[in-house]
Amino acid sequence: MRARRAGWLVWLGAIVAVAATARLGLWQLDRAAQKTALGRAWSERALLEVLPASQLPRDAEATAALLHRRIVVEGRWLPRHTLYLDNRTQHGVAGFVVVTPLSVAPGDSVLVQRGWAPRDQADRTRVPAAPLSEGPVRIEARIATWPSPRLALSSAPEEGPIRQNLNPAQLAREAGVPLRPLSLLQLSAPETPDALLRDWPEPALDVWKNQGYAVQWFALCALIAGLALWYGWISPRRRGQRS
Repeated sequence: MRARRAGWLVWLGAIVAVAATARLGLWQLDRAAQKTALGRAWSERALLEVLPASQLPRDAEATAALLHRRIVVEGRWLPRHTLYLDNRTQHGVAGFVVVTPLSVAPGDSVLVQRGWAPRDQADRTRVPAAPLSEGPVRIEARIATWPSPRLALSSAPEEGPIRQNLNPAQLAREAGVPLRPLSLLQLSAPETPDALLRDWPEPALDVWKNQGYAVQWFALCALIAGLALWYGWISPRRRGQRS
C-alpha cells in the first residue's frame, strides 16, 4: 500500500513538472512573438504619416496603440529640469541620454528624450552641453515608453542632474507639472544646435534568447516525461516479463 502511494506521488510530481516546463516553454515562445511584433511595429509605424500634436496620447492605453508613431508637438522647454540618464550605450559606447520635460499646455508636459552623447572618460561627472531655446519650439519625435530602467544599487530616490533611472512621480513633483505616461524620442534638429546624437537604435529584441530558453524548457519537459515513463512504466514491466 505504501509503495503504491509512493508510486502515485512520483507520477503526480512528474505530471506537475512536465506541465510546468511545457508552460514555461510556451511562455518563452510567446515572449519571442511579442518581441518580433514589436520590431515589426517599429519599422512599419515609422513609414506612416506624421501625427498632429492633438493626437499626443494621454494614457497608457492610447500610448500602446500609437507606440513608435512619428508626431509633431509644440511647446516650451523646462530647462531647469534637464536630466542625464547614465549608463546608456550606443554602438557599444557608454554615455548619457539627455531628457527634458516639454510643456505642451499649462499644467501639461511630456518627457522628451532629446538625444545621446558619449561620457567624458576623464570625468564621469561632466555632462554634455545641451543648450535649449527659450521660446516656443516645434519638434518631430517618435512616441515611446518611459525610459527603460537600469539596475540600481539602492531604492532611495535619486537626486542631482545625473540619474540612473527616472521615477515619473518624482520627476513630476520636481518639475511642478503633471507628466504624460510616455516619452518622446526627438528626431528633428533643435533650434539651438547641440552635440547630441538622435540616431535612435531599434528596440533590443534578442528574440533568439527567448527561443533558446524555450528549447531548453521543452527539452527538460521531454527528459522528465521520458524518465517518468521509463522508470514508472517501461522498466517495471520489463522486469516483470523476465521474472
